[in-house]
Amino acid sequence: MEHWGIFIDNRSNKSQFIKAVQNNELENFKNYKTLKGALFSPIALKRFIDEEERHGTRLLSDSGQSLKSMSSGEQKKALFSHILKTSPDYIILDNPFDNLDTDFQEELKRLLTDHSKNIGFIQLASRKSDMLPFITKYGKLEKSNFTVLNNPIAEEYNIDPNLFKGTIPPPIDTISTESNNLIRFTDVTVSYGDKTIIKNIDWEINKGEFWQLIGKNGSGKTTLLSMITGDNPKAFGQNIYLFGNKKGSGESVWEIKHKIGYFSPAMTDKFSGRHSIENMLISGLTDSIGLYTTPTEVQKRIIKQWLVLLNLWERRNVLFNELSLGEQRLIMTVRAMVKHPPLLILDEPTSGMDDYSAKILVALVNKMADESNTAIVFVSHRKEAGLKPSKIFQLTTSANGSTGTVHIP
Repeated sequence: MEHWGIFIDNRSNKSQFIKAVQNNELENFKNYKTLKGALFSPIALKRFIDEEERHGTRLLSDSGQSLKSMSSGEQKKALFSHILKTSPDYIILDNPFDNLDTDFQEELKRLLTDHSKNIGFIQLASRKSDMLPFITKYGKLEKSNFTVLNNPIAEEYNIDPNLFKGTIPPPIDTISTESNNLIRFTDVTVSYGDKTIIKNIDWEINKGEFWQLIGKNGSGKTTLLSMITGDNPKAFGQNIYLFGNKKGSGESVWEIKHKIGYFSPAMTDKFSGRHSIENMLISGLTDSIGLYTTPTEVQKRIIKQWLVLLNLWERRNVLFNELSLGEQRLIMTVRAMVKHPPLLILDEPTSGMDDYSAKILVALVNKMADESNTAIVFVSHRKEAGLKPSKIFQLTTSANGSTGTVHIP
């Protein structure tokens, strides 16, 4: 059975390559012409989720659970099970291990390995460590150009230690907080119906601390974050203090959000307009999606300093949606940071990124942690090489709900 591993980066034209394979347009995949293929990708999952929401059906779940309510790992297992029922000859795997914790990754690897004797796989991988062990042929996709690799080892990406020249630009205005203690959870438990999500959570975040939040898929990371950002009504009545005030003591959601910088990859969908890089960052100072007021000279000067730091000043008028995924993530991370909020939450910021782009983002986050008083919470399933958190908060799942422990790396 023939198995291909295709190394990609954030400039690779994946969709074009996938269509070319499916339409028998690539010489190296001519023997797939008479074979039945399937696609295992975020695009395929989104299609099923949209279909379920439109028609109220449960397309991939035997239990009746909606795809949208499943964790990333559960969604991927459900999709793979559905694909197997169609008896494909080959499956295109589009970054299959993205957003999966270590246990789910190993489980999915076992599933794929078990079926590799009867099904051909074409794996697209942004991360070298994700390549499946049974792959027999290798290629590389640079933009739209596919080439065969004789050496299966992907090139190592080492970034320039002086990549970001200068220091982090200062804030225009300091956002004050009443105490050194920014976030405090004491004996916090959250349940939905009969299911307990998190149990007896104690966690404190102080000014300037650099935390990494880890835990398996479905362990309650999203629940925990939503109680900080003000979006979860389960936070009310709990012993939670945000920026010195007990949750629900009169502060508005907007007062809380003003003190928090937040970025997750899903946020990029909100910026579908034609905004320049410069305007994207200025809008971070004005808390708007897009720029609708004339920026002040002070705002323009600070954003220039950030763009110079990122080596993007000469490209300041390039449209955001024309950037590579890695460049977009850098811009969105800085956008969340430009005001120097007391707390910066980066929720899976490296998801879907290639090795090189992820190393650059990690280097920037380390620099922001070193050179500012902002407390940072970096959420990830992966152990990102080079990330230097001062503390780790780990959620551990159990039948009675996830518990939390603090580790010093």
